[in-house]
Amino acid sequence: MGFRTSPLSDTQACVKGELHPISALNCLSRSGPAPTTVMINVVHIITALGSGGAERMLFHVASHNAKVGDLRQIVVSLSDDGVYGDQLRAAGIEVERLHMRPSRPSFAAYLRLRRLLGELQPDVVMTWLYHADLLGTLAGRSVGIRRIIWNVRCSDMDFSRYSPITRWVVAVLARMSHLPWAVASNSHAGQRAHLALGYKPKRWIYLPNGFDTDVWKPDAAAKSSVRRELGFSDSDLVIGMVGRNDPQKDHANFFEATKTIIKNRPDLRLLLIGRKTQELAIPRELRCCTVVLGESHKVPSLMRAIDVLVSCSAYGEGFPNVIGEAMSTGVPCVVTDVGDAALIVGDTGKVVPPRAPQALASAIDDLISRPSDDIHALSARARARIESVFSIDSCLRQYVDILRAAAACNDPETPQPDGRAK
Repeated sequence: MGFRTSPLSDTQACVKGELHPISALNCLSRSGPAPTTVMINVVHIITALGSGGAERMLFHVASHNAKVGDLRQIVVSLSDDGVYGDQLRAAGIEVERLHMRPSRPSFAAYLRLRRLLGELQPDVVMTWLYHADLLGTLAGRSVGIRRIIWNVRCSDMDFSRYSPITRWVVAVLARMSHLPWAVASNSHAGQRAHLALGYKPKRWIYLPNGFDTDVWKPDAAAKSSVRRELGFSDSDLVIGMVGRNDPQKDHANFFEATKTIIKNRPDLRLLLIGRKTQELAIPRELRCCTVVLGESHKVPSLMRAIDVLVSCSAYGEGFPNVIGEAMSTGVPCVVTDVGDAALIVGDTGKVVPPRAPQALASAIDDLISRPSDDIHALSARARARIESVFSIDSCLRQYVDILRAAAACNDPETPQPDGRAK
């Protein structure tokens, strides 16, 4: 185990103060930086490797970059292998585990990480999620690593609903935010929220999520088959919600809205997918029409069974993956105006305020009441928007560019004048 470090270009790469696309970095040409002639060694540090959106994005980034000739990567999970550990290894990526208890930073985990980074001496460290930001920065800087990138994945979290430890970690990170080479955010809402928390990084970088349209795609024959497996008929109206059982996702809002609709729509069916959704208290009026699957690794297939996808989070979302996944599958979405959800949907779905069950019910009812031709046109527009604006290829190219840019910066401690996209 270990990296052999090599000197890189002294080209500066800097964006300060505002959220910019990767093309705004001074060190990049219009076509992005060319591959270097030496290996760039990257360590990704993440709190865990569960089934969440950040973990899934890291898997895509790391497995794609394993095919890029000048990048070598190791993934470090502060806890265990989770869902993606074995999949990362199958893609040829080394995975290290520190066995930290979930959401509880420990001095022992810090020492293990410090020793590991000291041995590896990577050119760039990218940290994913708050606890990884904290431990990765402390451990990395203690062994001389300065090219550290925080990857912000959320927006206006309601920290009163989370542990005092998490609140303390975020407060400390705000004070430390001048230390990383850059803070990347997958959403504009995420940047605004963290500025409000006191983040003052040298550089803000915009790294939106992307979606593999070969995986997330419509399939009429598969739709009928999956519906039969779930006990739904082709004529049922299936409303889906994909998200873990968490106050942020606001299942209570979803239930209140669908209770209103079902009074006049006996053909309505609900499909709930996500970690611990089996523990939700389903209202009595909805039990006969609701299928709860819990956590599933078959979401691309299950998505095809859905007529309308609902994302009704109350707070905290940055760039909700599930919206893009549904749109790529040709499923129209009803979303709450949280994070960048409205930006993602554009004119292909409905946007309502958070915590407004009547507005949510009206929006869902509007979509399921439209003629089939209108729905087909909306579905096609939704998929086309993902293909043109949020493709996985574009997303992954941006990650490669930012890792090369960080490695090429010869003065990672000093902010430079604002860059601007040409």
